Amino acid sequence: MKTAELVANPARPSEPFPQGGKRLLIYVVYDPRGEVDGYIPYALERFRPHCSHIVAVSNGPLTDDGRERLAPVVDLLIERENRGFDIWGYKTGLDAMADRMDEFDEVLLVNDTWFGPVRPFAPVFERMEGRPLHFWGMTDHMRVEPHPFTQTGYLPYHLQSYWVAVRREMFETGEWKAYWRDLPEMNSYSDAVVKHEGVFTEHFTELGFSGEVAFPTLTDKVENHAVLYAEQLLDAGCPTLKRRPFFQWPPYLDALAVIGRWTLEAAVGYGYPRDLIYQDLARNVQPKVVNADAAMLEVLSDTVSGYDPAAPLRTLVVAHIFYVEMTDEMLDRADHLPGAYDLIVTTPDPERASRIEEVIARRPSRGTSRVRVVPSNDGRDQSAFLIGCRPELLSGDYDLVVKIHSKKTPQDGYNVGTHFKRQQFDNLLRTDEYAANVVALFQREAGLGLAFPPMIHLGYPTMGHAWWANRQAFLARCAELGIRVPVDDTSPLAPYGSMFFARPDALRILVEHEWRYEDFAGQYDDGGLAHVLERMPVYAAGERGFHARTIANRDYFATSYTALDMNLDQMSVTLPDNTMIQIELLKRMGYIERGSLRDFISVFTRMYRPDLEAPALRWHDRIAQVRRGLRRRLDVRGVIRRR
Repeated sequence: MKTAELVANPARPSEPFPQGGKRLLIYVVYDPRGEVDGYIPYALERFRPHCSHIVAVSNGPLTDDGRERLAPVVDLLIERENRGFDIWGYKTGLDAMADRMDEFDEVLLVNDTWFGPVRPFAPVFERMEGRPLHFWGMTDHMRVEPHPFTQTGYLPYHLQSYWVAVRREMFETGEWKAYWRDLPEMNSYSDAVVKHEGVFTEHFTELGFSGEVAFPTLTDKVENHAVLYAEQLLDAGCPTLKRRPFFQWPPYLDALAVIGRWTLEAAVGYGYPRDLIYQDLARNVQPKVVNADAAMLEVLSDTVSGYDPAAPLRTLVVAHIFYVEMTDEMLDRADHLPGAYDLIVTTPDPERASRIEEVIARRPSRGTSRVRVVPSNDGRDQSAFLIGCRPELLSGDYDLVVKIHSKKTPQDGYNVGTHFKRQQFDNLLRTDEYAANVVALFQREAGLGLAFPPMIHLGYPTMGHAWWANRQAFLARCAELGIRVPVDDTSPLAPYGSMFFARPDALRILVEHEWRYEDFAGQYDDGGLAHVLERMPVYAAGERGFHARTIANRDYFATSYTALDMNLDQMSVTLPDNTMIQIELLKRMGYIERGSLRDFISVFTRMYRPDLEAPALRWHDRIAQVRRGLRRRLDVRGVIRRR
């Protein structure tokens, strides 16, 4: 334990928590929407046996629904301006309870940056109650020199501020009251660390108060152990699982071999509800980051099924068919689905509809089938789905919708087009067992909103570029539709190819909007509505708390992984040997283009003298213009001499 570091001057007497003592909990929450995710009332309900009074402080106004979710699990709810981070939220709670503090033997200052309790609270409270001390924390952080935020001095050893308990012998003192009375303004995360979290422990130990940590750091490395060793802390009995392992920058976690999926599975193994984690992450973290940190790719078997036939899902297949000759092929794929399903085929004209109906009539029925002629092919499968099938998608009659379309991509050539088609259909509806395993994911995970193939990359330059010209229009549509899920910086997590499994409820934001076929007219390039909407389902689902998974069969994964492995290996050969450092370096360099002298000048100045980039490029362009002029003159003279 790091108790020795905390008790620098143990001059003041301390006592164990008294038998039958009372504890005050001040719990600070923040949600940019003013809502309250399910993991918060889950935690507060489990605090109740250990806390006689619970105060929730919201940094920012709450919605009516947010208030209703907190009301049954707190005794006092305070809404304040979102200022000063959780530290000033603690201060607000302490000020509100100032006249009643003599009722309590311990005050617990906690924020909402963790999931839990994953392991039970009781053993921790019982152990710490028996310790004679003035304050204690759940986890700690080692001393760092120089200070990572100020680059001078040092960051002291400290208890992490998301959970600090303080006994009566400390919170009744003048020193305690002066600390909170004189609390400085905090306008940034670094302020919160530099002005409170990093100084609180040292400040009070230097005043003679003693403290301990329930779960001390596990190694001598200067790291955030609550984030990087979360699984090991859970195994040691720690009830709190920090949220950060699931939204930290993935290359950073990769460099340290932190496997978020293992941590999540450990939490679920201890009984914590998986959907509480996924719901929060889906709403508040960039989807591509969640997909990487929590390893949300499922490689499914196509020979053994985990489907539960006793819990069938009411399924609708929506198939947009432009190429009528693909009708049998597509319906063969749909027939891999377990149990019955209803079918809607959309197509752009009556002649196609008649031929499709003939094909359907020859096939065994799996449920009701309808062929629907849409008024326009503008928007193709996107408009046909969102407009042409809107009544069924909003009806509440279905638990699951499978969206497919007659994909050929002839403009990209045979190999590329064939691969793209197989990449879609084989990763959605490969065999009976495989399709049943996709449906089984939805049976097991009530919050699963979408499942679709990974981002296409063989034959397509999507890696790092998959926004293309769609990002600005995407952001505008998100604002219009009220989608506030953080948007991925590089490539969005999206069903490229626009085929997927989904819960209709997860798509409700997109389907409820009254799109018109005219909105899609003439927009077939990047930046057009169809391409923007192709990238939106995960974000629309996330706004409603549904998470997404990418899915792949084993054969495809073998092909995809080996190609990515070779490509990354080739790209890394002239770069530093740490992937995170490679990425940071390349981002600092910016867009390299074709490696010309002009590009080199741009990269060099951008990295070392950004103020000189523009003038340096102007000088380069002037010199190049002069050289071109001289070359033309010399060419003219050469022609004259030859004559």
